[in-house]
Amino acid sequence: MAMPPLSDRQIREMLPHLQRFALWLTRNPHSAEDLVQSCLAKALGRWGGYRGEESLRAWLFAILYRQFIDGERRRKRYQRILGFFSGEEPVSESAETLAIADDTLRQFARLPADARALLLMVSVEGMSYQEAATALDIPIGTVMSRLSRARKQLHHHLEGQPSVALRRLK
Repeated sequence: MAMPPLSDRQIREMLPHLQRFALWLTRNPHSAEDLVQSCLAKALGRWGGYRGEESLRAWLFAILYRQFIDGERRRKRYQRILGFFSGEEPVSESAETLAIADDTLRQFARLPADARALLLMVSVEGMSYQEAATALDIPIGTVMSRLSRARKQLHHHLEGQPSVALRRLK
């Protein structure tokens, strides 16, 4: 049985969540808009592949996250090629974190993209672990362990505490 088309109401309900998630991933409003637009275009084109039993939000987040990862891979490849031909060193991503004034946001931005994605999905968007696992196409146990690691990393960055406990060997 074919799914009914994605409605305008469903898109409007998901749009703020997708925009917020894209902004956190890209850290750039224009890139976030482009990412959301490409996500929705892909979702509309693949609507026949949506299984009604899974969460629409998790399905859209999965598309958006995969679009982001694919874009990052293309960008890094392009930068390496450009750097090779121009003889310049690639610009480090840490310059982006210096532009963020708030310490918490700056430390959050230092986390790897997969850690940010998980923290956003579960802590900000309120997705269940199962929805996040579906969105990222990973087992639920991996979600739990990565989420725990991401929280510890963020705490370490904010509090300056070692993230790994040192112990004395006898």
